[in-house]
Parts: sequence; C-alpha cells; structure tokens
Amino acid sequence: MENNFYVNEHAIVDDGVELGEGTKVWHFAHVQSGSKIGKKCVLGQNVNVGNNVTIGDFVKIQNNVSVYEGVTLEDYVFCGPSMVFTNILNPRSKYPQVGAEFYIKTLVKEGASLGANSTIVCGHTVGRFAMVGAGSVVTKDVPDYALVVGNPARVIGWWSEAGEKLNFDENGLAICGRTGIKYKLKDEKVAEIE
Repeated sequence: MENNFYVNEHAIVDDGVELGEGTKVWHFAHVQSGSKIGKKCVLGQNVNVGNNVTIGDFVKIQNNVSVYEGVTLEDYVFCGPSMVFTNILNPRSKYPQVGAEFYIKTLVKEGASLGANSTIVCGHTVGRFAMVGAGSVVTKDVPDYALVVGNPARVIGWWSEAGEKLNFDENGLAICGRTGIKYKLKDEKVAEIE
C-alpha cells in the first residue's frame, strides 16, 4: 500500500484521479482522468473507469466492468462480473456522439447489487439496496429494496438492506431475519420503519 491505496503495477491510473484510502486497483484496470473513487473500494481485473466518474466508499467492482462517464455509484454498490453500463441510447458509429453533453446519466444508489452480466441501460436510477439479477436488463428505474430479474427487468420480490428476502404480512410489514430491521410495503414501495 503506497499513498494509503494500492495500484497494481499492471494497472493505469491517469493524472487527475482521486483514490480513497484503502482502495485497491488490480491488474489491467484503467482509471481515467477526473474520476473520484472513495475509500476501501476494490476495482477488479480489467475494470475501466471513464473520465469524471464518481464512485463512493466501499464499492466493489468485479472483473471486466466498464463504468462509463455519466455513471455515478454511491457507497456500498456491488457490480458483478462483466455487468454492463451504457451512456448513449442510440449509438451509431457513422454519427459519433462523443463528449459529456451526449451522455445520459445513470445513478446506482447506496448498497445496490448488480448481478453478473446484467445491463443497466442509461438514464435510469437503481434504488437503494436493490438487487438486479444476473443477466437482467434494466430499462426503467428500479425501486429501493426491489429484486428485479429478466429482460426487461421486472420486480419479483423485495430484499432487505442485508440482502435477506422480505416476506410481507397482510399489513405490509416485514422484519429482516439478519438485522431485525422492520420494513413497510405500500403502493409498491418499500421503506424502513422504526
């Protein structure tokens, strides 16, 4: 660990990048200029972080993921192996759209998990602690705590902050078996309750 973070000798970190304390950048990764990566993140083999990307603390990005400009990852986000972000809706090689003014923003909120080989189409928000199943294609916003699967991804259940299935009673109440946190389901939205 040098400078309180680790960059493998086979990784490239451009000038003008901020790396948080305890962050690890593994071999063949490339972090481009203007990006800000929080503390204790892990960027796996062959990860590419585009220009001006913001990544929060404790984020884990598995092998072969490209986080393009226009994507923001909040704290504790998990990106599974080979999952895909996009930043342009109608790409054409003959009519290139290069530069931030063309990019459509994507936000992945705190604690969300994006399964292996899933795709997040740009312009959408993945909610807090949501779970996107492996191979799913997200084409619209994902609610907080939702489990979505398929192409296009659709809600099939609800998960707690700790990743436990939530089984709601007739009053729309559920308790996480791991943490004891209580949740309320109302109008297809889930929230923690005290």
